[in-house]
Amino acid sequence: MNPNTNPAPECHQRGFWCLIITQFQGAFSDNALKWLAIFIITGMKMSPEERDKLIGIVGALFALPFIAFSMTGGFLADRFSKRTVTIGVKVFEIFVMLLALAGLATNHLHLTIACVFLMGVHSAIFGPSKYGLLPELLPERKLSWGNGILELGTFLAIIGGTVGGGWLSKTFAAQPAWSGVLLTALAIFGLITSFGITRVAAANPAKQFRVNLVADLWGQVQLIRKDRVLWLATVGNTYFFALAALLQLLIVSYATDVLGIADPQQTSYLQAATAIGIGLGSFAAGHLSGGKIEYGLIPMGSVGLTVFATLLGRSGLTFADVAVYLSLLGFFGGFFIVPIAALLQHRPSKESRGGVLAAANLLSFVGIFAASGIYYLVTVTLHLNPSTVFVITAAVTLVGTIYVLWLLPDALLRFVLWLLTRTVYRLRVLGRENIPAKGGALFVCNHVSFIDALLL
Repeated sequence: MNPNTNPAPECHQRGFWCLIITQFQGAFSDNALKWLAIFIITGMKMSPEERDKLIGIVGALFALPFIAFSMTGGFLADRFSKRTVTIGVKVFEIFVMLLALAGLATNHLHLTIACVFLMGVHSAIFGPSKYGLLPELLPERKLSWGNGILELGTFLAIIGGTVGGGWLSKTFAAQPAWSGVLLTALAIFGLITSFGITRVAAANPAKQFRVNLVADLWGQVQLIRKDRVLWLATVGNTYFFALAALLQLLIVSYATDVLGIADPQQTSYLQAATAIGIGLGSFAAGHLSGGKIEYGLIPMGSVGLTVFATLLGRSGLTFADVAVYLSLLGFFGGFFIVPIAALLQHRPSKESRGGVLAAANLLSFVGIFAASGIYYLVTVTLHLNPSTVFVITAAVTLVGTIYVLWLLPDALLRFVLWLLTRTVYRLRVLGRENIPAKGGALFVCNHVSFIDALLL
């Protein structure tokens, strides 16, 4: 098959599922290595201040490559076939995991932590191609569904990777090299599945690489700002990932200092509860969007984040209470992020999509990088209790929600209408495919009864 031709729909579907599997493996291995390094640190005899400092460094090193290399990933996603870029990053992952194997075999913590940074480079390059492939493999009406599947798979991989990191730390404590062997084998598997992704043509083969990445980012930000909805989606995407990163780090100190948990595997279960919630919420949001991008779900997700972050600030919670609240917080986080991700993929033009997604990806990891600094500030400098930090995040989320609804009141209106059409009213829509995905549409009725129906 000519790579520049459009594959048959069944090829697109097969390619989509190969992308999902490849992304699942990458996200699993990312998190397994990161949490393996964190659990090695928590198992070492050091003061809480030293522990929190090193944990913050690991989080920052994972985020830093996204700031440095996301625009490069966007250039590659536009300049070359996104499938080719995906295969390339999988080859790079095998190299990184072999280095990690060497670090684990020699008990060289700094080399293992350096590999966390290199896996961040891998993911930063992969991100724009991963998200950019979705609208090339799926029709617009399935984009929210596809995002729901992708986010569900991603957060299931985060669950597995987080729990897997704890399991590897505990099972191979005496022979950590075996952890590196398993991670290398998974990287090889990911390379194999990447070959099944549908061949797609390069979106912009003539695109030139800009050495000044700051200027490139600024140019993309200026482009995004011309579309208010796209700009607010970018800001919301950044905030979501900053919040998720802060909560991931916060759960470690919460489990140790508030719940008194010493077993890293138990701590990983709390991480898994959050990821399960996000995955299920993402899947539900994709399903409830009803074949379109429903950004009316965003206020519902934001309110849920506020409520359950507040509940996590209560004192006297048991392990089960915390796990339930974290899973529900994650569930509403899925409602929040799925329509935002779909907006980021759908609103830019095909020619600029890779650059826009790269900029959004970079800014989201600026948020993640900042989350590591905030974690250091609240734990090491200010000595705040983790419960207090949960309450602070709830307050910030509430303020942000009110501000966005003031800027985009139609989001609240869409939310209300979405609730009404799924509770009080039952609607059947015919001919939705005739409504353009972008721009306006003129409804012209040739009978008064049709006008009554429209008004209703």
